[in-house]
Amino acid sequence: MAEINIVNQKNEVIGSRELNAAVFDVEVDAGYIHRVYASLALAQRAGGASTKTRAQVSGGGKKPWKQKGTGRARQGSTRSAQWRHGGVAHGPRGESSFTSRVNRKERRLATRMVLTDAVRNDRITVLNTLDITEAKTKAFVEVAQALSTTAALYVVSELTREVELSARNVIGAKVVLEGQMNLHDLMKYNRVIVTEAALEKIEGYLS
Repeated sequence: MAEINIVNQKNEVIGSRELNAAVFDVEVDAGYIHRVYASLALAQRAGGASTKTRAQVSGGGKKPWKQKGTGRARQGSTRSAQWRHGGVAHGPRGESSFTSRVNRKERRLATRMVLTDAVRNDRITVLNTLDITEAKTKAFVEVAQALSTTAALYVVSELTREVELSARNVIGAKVVLEGQMNLHDLMKYNRVIVTEAALEKIEGYLS
């Protein structure tokens, strides 16, 4: 079972704890992670592209020319698909669904794989607590610099107003509750700073 150090906001080691092997010591399958990640990313597409059929384009009620005798191909409406300003045949209708089914068990397994990889590559830091008493960017930056990073995902069990406001203007930093932690953020950020209380909750619902 893997063990990880616990540090304070000055990056001083104040203890250690064992990690739940069911969450942080699983077999990592990059292909599986990619499939789940791609499916979740695809589901975020809006699918807003929409075109009008010939029935929806205004105008075109008058026959362009008579049926016979002109030497030209017969036409019934200037709103047919081959005409400029005509409707679009078989175009997108804004009803496309890009959702690919991924169940909760698959999402959680992919999350465990990413967390396992992060531990093995020393990308996770366990913080005893993230306690900022005043809503100032400088206060958050001081903590981040002590932890040798400003661009990181901070996972907490309780998000106070002071932490939320002080981290808001720090470029590259994102603070989320442990229940909001997702696969996209875990793969996006090179460092993950997680409080000890949040870690216990993560182990609880992922194990």
